[in-house]
Amino acid sequence: MSEEHLSEGEIFADTKVLRSAYLPENLPHRKEQIASLKDMLSTTLKRKTPSNILIYGRVGTGKTATVKYVCKQLEETARTCNHPLIYINCELFYTQHRILSYLARFFNKRVPVFGWSTDVFYSELKERIDTGDKYVVVILDEMDKLVTKEDKTLYMLLKINNELNKARVSVIGISNNLSFSELLDQKVKSSFDVKEIVFPAYSAEELKDILTERARIAFNYSALDDGVIPLCVALAAKRNGDAKRALDLLLMSGEIAERNKSKKVREEHVRIASEKMDIGMVELVKTMPLQLKILLSSVLMLCREKSEGYPISGDVYSMYRRLCDHLGEKPLTQRRSADLIAELDSLGLINAVVVNRGRYGVTKEISLNVPEKLLQPFLFADYELKALSNFSVKENK
Repeated sequence: MSEEHLSEGEIFADTKVLRSAYLPENLPHRKEQIASLKDMLSTTLKRKTPSNILIYGRVGTGKTATVKYVCKQLEETARTCNHPLIYINCELFYTQHRILSYLARFFNKRVPVFGWSTDVFYSELKERIDTGDKYVVVILDEMDKLVTKEDKTLYMLLKINNELNKARVSVIGISNNLSFSELLDQKVKSSFDVKEIVFPAYSAEELKDILTERARIAFNYSALDDGVIPLCVALAAKRNGDAKRALDLLLMSGEIAERNKSKKVREEHVRIASEKMDIGMVELVKTMPLQLKILLSSVLMLCREKSEGYPISGDVYSMYRRLCDHLGEKPLTQRRSADLIAELDSLGLINAVVVNRGRYGVTKEISLNVPEKLLQPFLFADYELKALSNFSVKENK
């Protein structure tokens, strides 16, 4: 079909395939991870010793999609053998009360909105689970939220097998933080006998395959200019091979083209979409705690001053201490600042890459993931950080 035959607004054929909730029939470039997870889960469902599994990788590397894909394949086996697969998004269910009450309701236990303590929830949950010889698989997506908000929830689920007579529980944790295990409380670590599956970032070629496959279903024939997918890939590849961002970018580009009554999605629509997404990401800064903003200001200033290469985590911490001193704030410990760097990385505001510097040891090279010109106004608009707007890195050494 030629461009002339496409009436105004006829850009999309099916937008749902570009949305994060969509589960495709095929997951390109994740065969190894699918096979590993399927093997581990199949072992559990065949009534062997249950395994706890930690799945981690950066945002947009296909972790959640892979888990849901494998669970869907094993769904019939699990249902036939009475082995429930329970998915919980910890971004929504992030407290002990919410998670334990959700699990209790899953096992048909009516629970009050108020009045029950955590111990009562836990006791009721154990009783409901332990009604027969079954395996329960609990999938905790965005597992990081349990570590930062409430370690005890995770500990309870990991130790529950010690208190069950008939049933067994496996926990599958999904984390965006490559240093996730370092955040765990020692008590949790000792309980977390775990198998790991690592999801590497997608390469540019892999991103191109993913976008091409989805675009074939999402868009009407000839609705995309030839340069649209390569540009989406190039922009996403700069953000650690984030497939989610690439798909969001493609979707938003199409929506912009449609609003503009364009008959095709063009590169100019992709650039507009990219800028809108950057602004949306930077707006996260408004709601961040002060210490996180100071740390991000440190990265901004160092990246602005450095003519080549990237600042390392030690440089960032030194700058952070100087800025705290300038603002009259008490700095956090270096260990705690490392946790905040990981948080900024998972939010997509910075890119922290582990590098081995030989005899100087292992460190992280840190760069900004959003344009300086967008980030600076948002940071220094905060009245608590206004004193940094004229801060000179060289003069204040």
